[in-house]
Amino acid sequence: MLRSKSRLRLIVVQVMVVSLFVTLLARLWYLQVVSGDGFQAAAQDNAVREIEMPAPRGLIVDALGRPLVANRTSWVVTVDRDVLERLDETAQAVVLRRLAERLGLPRDELERRTRMCGEEGAPEAPLCWNGSPYEPVPVAEDVSQALAATILERAEDYPSVAAEARKVRAYPSPFGVNAAHILGYNSPITQDELEAAGERGRPVSPSSVVGRAGVESSYHRYLSGAAGVREVAVDSMGRVIGKGEDTPPEPGQILVTSIDAKVQALAERELERSILVARKTFDEVTGRDYKADSGSVVVMDARTGRLVAMASYPTYDPDVWVGGITDGDLERLYSERAGTPLLSRATQGLFAPGSTFKPMTAASALSHGYDVTDRLDCSSYLTVGSRVFKNYESAAYGPLTFAEALQLSCDTFFYRIAYAEWQRSGGDSGDTSIEDVLVEGAKGFGFGSKTGVDVPGEVAGRIADRRWKLSYWKANQGYYCKLGKEQGADFLHVFAREFCIDGWRYRAGDAVNFAIGQGDTVLTPLQLAVAYGALSNGGTLWKPKVGKAIVDFEGHVVRRIPPEAAGRLPVSPRILRYLDQALLGTAKTGTMAWKMGGFPLDKVRIRSKTGTAEVFGKQTTSWVASYDEQYVVIMQISQGGTGSGTSGDSVRAIWEALYGVDSEKVRVADALQPGAQPPHGLPVFHRNGSISPPVPEGGGR
Repeated sequence: MLRSKSRLRLIVVQVMVVSLFVTLLARLWYLQVVSGDGFQAAAQDNAVREIEMPAPRGLIVDALGRPLVANRTSWVVTVDRDVLERLDETAQAVVLRRLAERLGLPRDELERRTRMCGEEGAPEAPLCWNGSPYEPVPVAEDVSQALAATILERAEDYPSVAAEARKVRAYPSPFGVNAAHILGYNSPITQDELEAAGERGRPVSPSSVVGRAGVESSYHRYLSGAAGVREVAVDSMGRVIGKGEDTPPEPGQILVTSIDAKVQALAERELERSILVARKTFDEVTGRDYKADSGSVVVMDARTGRLVAMASYPTYDPDVWVGGITDGDLERLYSERAGTPLLSRATQGLFAPGSTFKPMTAASALSHGYDVTDRLDCSSYLTVGSRVFKNYESAAYGPLTFAEALQLSCDTFFYRIAYAEWQRSGGDSGDTSIEDVLVEGAKGFGFGSKTGVDVPGEVAGRIADRRWKLSYWKANQGYYCKLGKEQGADFLHVFAREFCIDGWRYRAGDAVNFAIGQGDTVLTPLQLAVAYGALSNGGTLWKPKVGKAIVDFEGHVVRRIPPEAAGRLPVSPRILRYLDQALLGTAKTGTMAWKMGGFPLDKVRIRSKTGTAEVFGKQTTSWVASYDEQYVVIMQISQGGTGSGTSGDSVRAIWEALYGVDSEKVRVADALQPGAQPPHGLPVFHRNGSISPPVPEGGGR
């Protein structure tokens, strides 16, 4: 009985073993015979590597076709981590040591450059490699062609290492132009961006670069182009043993801007000149020279909102980003000690506008009960509650009209208007639903909102009205209440105690400060340019534009970027005409007159308003806002002194260049822009790669 059971078990085991062998043989036959050809083809495919051929980014040119951003060839050395890791440790060490010596780098630094963002020992972004872990990592940029050739010719000594020519950004700087804050910069795509682009079905590769600022960012999708692919056959060590098919890259498209390189270069020079002069000018209030820590200039076409020039100081060399920025350069760009050069003062700097705000206050007052024939006393001071508000430099002029008050920049004239409107609106009742006439009028000029400029990073500014005061008090009550408990009779401690109790109330002092562009209201120079442009053109608020058109690499216009209106001023044409005539007098008899002697104001009719904004704990900010029927020119210098005293000479120099003014003569042929006006047409792109200026109106294009 036992013997029968044992024999049965043995038979079962034998059947199972035979079945397993039959199954194994059948599977081997299927893989080798039936599917052999397919797997052989797959094996061959695995030996083919696709190498991306990056697309050259499109040019960025000025309004006359002068290149502002172009491309140049850079030899780049890369390390394929995947191939490197297949080598044994000894071979890896030899390759890295040999390559480090060839590149003149410490071996530790070379290894550091091969690490991805987030890996131990990797540098901080954007210095680390943030592309795909399967893509060759650039470890040296802009190497000599001779060095690149050595690496390519001695591939057996440098397994996993390659050298290739890539197109990188170049900055021709016509007339010495910088324009870094307009143009922006690029850096490698991050892994998150790569994955997000893949989910959206966009053709993006790990070696792509992305526009990070300026028009490089705004118009990235046009400038980027489409990468090509080169197929190469490689052995197990990654060495090339054959070539396959190539799909050539498609170059990016060309961005035509409204910037004029000549005007831009002049604006940059004049801004820097005024800042350097201010730094050598003694400030009698603080007892030291003006700090003049930053500034900006905006030159805009008042009829369309197109930007002709926009400069910010301090600035930086955009070439610093090409080939990977260093730790030291990156730190300097964000350094407050260096003035935060990466910050565009024109679109991201917030400043009290001072007296350049008074035309908006006048427009609101004249639209709500006041008349152009009204006269108000320009006394040297006005007492509001327990505080005394003085005219700047305590001047007194007696009864003035609105026009005279603007030309002479009388503070107390506008204090009286603001105080009366504050009382009429309920005073400090605490009702945040009240709509103050002057506040709403300022919002109608676009303040407190972004202009919509086609350059990223713009800030909205701040209108310090009743609702803002309440929200600010809620956010800061704890800090000021704690500070107020400390002993101290200085302004800060007294203010803290008052603020703690009822700092949310909109006081009379808030209202009168608001009327002359002081207090907590801040705006950007570009916002002021848009507002003054609306005074020039009859009331249209334009969205400022840098981009003018997109042109393909064969010279065909792909897309025109038309001017875009953002709204209309809530001011009647009659009042706008009155303000326009009033501001004409500023350069003739007002606060700008001492800087405009001998200028042909009868031929180039400049309207202007100066401003000297007082900021607690800082020196005064200098402003000059000016316009004619065609251009708007704004200059602002933080901690730079008085309006016309610091900025007046440079603003005049810009106007002289715009119209070719020589002494008292206007020579249009010498103007920076042809015909002393922004061109309406586009540059002509020829098949041989050359670019011609736009054909003059009536010339057939």
